Parts: sequence; C-alpha cells; structure tokens
Amino acid sequence: MTQTIGALLEAAAGRALPVVRGIDDGQLDRRTPCAEYDVRALLNHLFLVVVNFQALAAREEADFGHSPEFVTGDWRARFGEETARLVAAWSVPGAEEGTTGQMGLPARTVGLMVLGDLTVHAWDLARATGAEFVPDPGVVEEVGPGLAALAPQAREMKVFGEPFPVGAGATAFERVLAVTGRDPGWSRPAGG
Repeated sequence: MTQTIGALLEAAAGRALPVVRGIDDGQLDRRTPCAEYDVRALLNHLFLVVVNFQALAAREEADFGHSPEFVTGDWRARFGEETARLVAAWSVPGAEEGTTGQMGLPARTVGLMVLGDLTVHAWDLARATGAEFVPDPGVVEEVGPGLAALAPQAREMKVFGEPFPVGAGATAFERVLAVTGRDPGWSRPAGG
C-alpha cells in the first residue's frame, strides 16, 4: 500500500528537524552541497519551500519569487511549526487528489516534490554542519522514482544538476542524491 504524502512528510520531518535544530549560528555561513547556497541561504530556501507547499496542498497560490529572511529570531522552533503545518496541510483528505500549482501537476507529484526537498536538503544541511542524517527508508522508497521521473524537467529548469555517476553498489538514497546532481560522498571542505 502506498503511503500518504502526509504520513511520508511526517516521517521526513522527524528526520530533518534534529538536523535543523542542531545548527549553530556559527555554522550559517558554511558551504553546502548546493554550490549556490550556504547554510543560511539553504535554510531560507527550505523554509520558503515548506511554507509554499502548504499553500499548494490547499490549492492556493504559491510565491517562490519572493525570498524573505526566515533565519531570524527563534527560527529553529519556527521551522518545527512550519513543518507541522506542512504535514497537516498534506494530511487533509483529498489533498493528494486532482492537480495543483501553476503547472497543473498531479497533487501527489507536487507532494513528492516537497518530500524530496525536505529529505535531500536535510542531508545537505547535515553534510554542511557535521550532523548525522539517515533518511526514513519508506520516504526514500517513495521519493526515488518520483524524483527520477521529474529529473529531466528539473534539469531543464536548473533545479537539478547533471546526474552524478554512482556505482552499482550505491544505496537507494545515494541514487536519489545522484539523480539530483549531488555527490553522495560530498564532505565540507576544511574552513568551508
């Protein structure tokens, strides 16, 4: 039985929250596996995604063009609150039905997109800050095929990089990272 997006997001949030809560303010300028983002910029991006995908679940307009500064005040607690709202929004009966967003994508596909962002960016943040991160196996099982199917379009839109080559022995999550253009072996450079 396929798990609901709400249940998958709850599992993914449970793995991402300790990473985010463990980020020290002194780590905000560290480089991440996303070359265009340091930790602060990636946190702001992830907040923006989490907030906008709440709107998409409710069939409301999302604004990805405006990037407010979320990493102020008690942002760690606020991230927990926003991810709880995300889980709740995608747990509403019917949230996975029909289409949503400007591109008119199937709602479940949109839900898998935010699930992928929450999981992959939690890994990015963990790698940048030295935190432990092991994704939920059920999340990886669901998100892997979805991200692979979206990858060609995501590359055209410059959301994913070119696929990173991995060997036959790569884990399912390493393959997910690779399809997004990430090196699963990435580690933070000294002083970076």
